[in-house]
Amino acid sequence: MATDGGGPTAAELVGRYGSPLYVYRAEKVEAAAADLRAALPAGAVVMYSLKANPHPELVRVLRGAGCRVELTSTGELASALAAGFDGAECLYGGPGKTVEELTAAFTSGIRHYSVESLADLRRVGSVALAHGTRATCLLRVNPPSNAGGAGLRMTGQPSQFGLDLDANPDVTGADLAVPGATVHGFHFYPLTNTPDEQTLREELLGSVRVAADLAARWGIEVTHLDLGGGFSTPYAGEGDRPVYTTLREPLERELDARFPAWRTPGFELVFESGRYLVGDSGTLVCTVTDVKTSGPGTYTVLDTGIHHLGGLSGIGRLRPMTARPATPTDAERVPTSLVGPLCTPADIVNRAASLPAPHPGQLLEIPNVGAYGLTASLVGFLSRPAPTEVLLRGGAVVHASRLRLAREPVTELRTGDAYQEKGPDHMSVQWDAEFEKQLREALPRLGGDGPVSPEASLRAAGLDSLATVELLVKLEEAYGVQIPDEVLTPAAFASPGSLWEAVSDRLRPTVSQG
Repeated sequence: MATDGGGPTAAELVGRYGSPLYVYRAEKVEAAAADLRAALPAGAVVMYSLKANPHPELVRVLRGAGCRVELTSTGELASALAAGFDGAECLYGGPGKTVEELTAAFTSGIRHYSVESLADLRRVGSVALAHGTRATCLLRVNPPSNAGGAGLRMTGQPSQFGLDLDANPDVTGADLAVPGATVHGFHFYPLTNTPDEQTLREELLGSVRVAADLAARWGIEVTHLDLGGGFSTPYAGEGDRPVYTTLREPLERELDARFPAWRTPGFELVFESGRYLVGDSGTLVCTVTDVKTSGPGTYTVLDTGIHHLGGLSGIGRLRPMTARPATPTDAERVPTSLVGPLCTPADIVNRAASLPAPHPGQLLEIPNVGAYGLTASLVGFLSRPAPTEVLLRGGAVVHASRLRLAREPVTELRTGDAYQEKGPDHMSVQWDAEFEKQLREALPRLGGDGPVSPEASLRAAGLDSLATVELLVKLEEAYGVQIPDEVLTPAAFASPGSLWEAVSDRLRPTVSQG
């Protein structure tokens, strides 16, 4: 790291900011963004996935490099806003969106969402209506796999991600017609950290074909197509970030055949990446605190561990990490286990490492850790302080800060008199007692002896064509209104929540007077 891009040495930085220390280089981030954009179809949008590293200053560098952002939490939203992004530049996704976080997203100006199920689509639509606006949505789908292995497969197999096409063969375009939301395209992200370019290419091409088939089947005019990512880079070890050379032309040919309008200004083609954009920008500098012999082995104890890097290794996600001396040496390498300072036998950095003459005070570097480093680790475990993180540009430190966990007081959550159900699998819907009374009278099986869920299937509760007419008559008589036909779509009758959102604007004025 000392000679990589010029500037201060590891020892100089540790002298100024302490050890352990994350060091990021802005030029590396910008080079990765340029390489990725050059590898993709002309005019494609590159979105940065903040889960890889939400550090606001790295996010700011990517904004300057022309990227947008993909978010899955209010914490990531805060980082994006701090980096200068506005809501129009953000895509909000994830399989467990709650009403509370959607409210924060809409309040921040985000109108573009990736939805993972029909329930998720209805939830986004209901919150949009509550904010007096409309959401544009990408439906994330889980199709059969198009290619071989990957570092981590996210779809193409049973999973929590996307609408499983095999498990939901009866979905129609009418099911996607939800109040408050418009589905204008599809979102794919079948794999991540793909081991080879051919696998990645075949998966991306297959996603284009699936999107075209679904658009024809469901009658969707696609104006946005997010093909996700899967771009690879070395992690916590030696190696160079790959440069892709066989993606652009095959993808452009497939897009020309399946989506002829993709080159026009009204169409947006999107790719996402986290690790590829920031992975090789980061180095973790640490210090040897002790070297111990136990049985036949030697243990080199570091001042960093799974609370700073590799916390996901406990579930088998990350391979052992490679450390090298910050100052090159010709000393003979000896086998050793690299371990951290935590009071747990799980704090293993590498059980089978080798180092030249390890000794207390020796500075080591772990390269290629700009992605899935500190915030993907057990940063709160044993309450040790986080390392300082510094950003270099042109060899100079342009930012230095430390992540800090702190407690804050929380006031008691309160609910109103109207029915309200909240949770990751439920939309938050408030309706009055009269609406629920009419539902229960028309559909005695709905809810049983318990509360009525906003997500319950009205069809499963017995709603057929005759019951639909009877329910509408009851609602109109109870509230003294006439419900216009244009709001009575098949999607409106999917669940109690969707029906309430479809008709509530017509019912609430009468309710408020009563």
